[in-house]
Amino acid sequence: MKPLAGQVAVVTGASRGIGAAVAAAFAQAGAVRVVRLARSLSEGESGAFRDLPCDVTDPVQVLRAAERVLRESGPPDVVINNAGSFLLRPFEGTGIEEFEAQIAVNLRAPFAVARAFLPAMRQAGRGLHVSVGSVADHRAFPENAAYAASKFGLRGLHETLSAEYQGTGVRLSLVSPGPTDTAAWDPVDPDNRPGVPNRAAMLRATDVAEAILFLATRPPTVTIDWLRLGPT
Repeated sequence: MKPLAGQVAVVTGASRGIGAAVAAAFAQAGAVRVVRLARSLSEGESGAFRDLPCDVTDPVQVLRAAERVLRESGPPDVVINNAGSFLLRPFEGTGIEEFEAQIAVNLRAPFAVARAFLPAMRQAGRGLHVSVGSVADHRAFPENAAYAASKFGLRGLHETLSAEYQGTGVRLSLVSPGPTDTAAWDPVDPDNRPGVPNRAAMLRATDVAEAILFLATRPPTVTIDWLRLGPT
């Protein structure tokens, strides 16, 4: 039997990059339904995938999507709070609007997603909630002021939720990948920018997906609070 047989998973930011890789890994591991949320997706079903268009920065859309998932499938077994945005820019060149955009995607949206699903998971007494952070949620790097502020905030949210949900049967994990070769790096052109790793030296989205699948396949009595990934 496959390790996730019969389970329902929700993945945000699932149209590309890490989110798409996680959704594919969960489907291959036997999840009966993988709900993919992303603003660029069209509503539909294909195999294990159930696609719902959703801009996670809009709490109304998040709530409506969650209500549909709960109505159609019940409380999910796994929620992967993955949708995110990356900005590499010096502090003095970062505008307030750009800062607010990072907070909206990387912190406010995960809060809204967690708020939409965790109460039902608590009531069911089971489930795993994974926040996808970054190496920048524990360590400061130049040109990361807005991005790191949002990811440090996400880490704080994760740690608080872990404390509040202790003993409920709901497990919470934070995954902090190092640089990962996704489209988020396209505007930066890392292969031609000093001070950042080139793409060949980065993690792959499938590497992160395999780590998240590892979390999801631990026994329900095991919690892995924090998992940090980096390239060799």
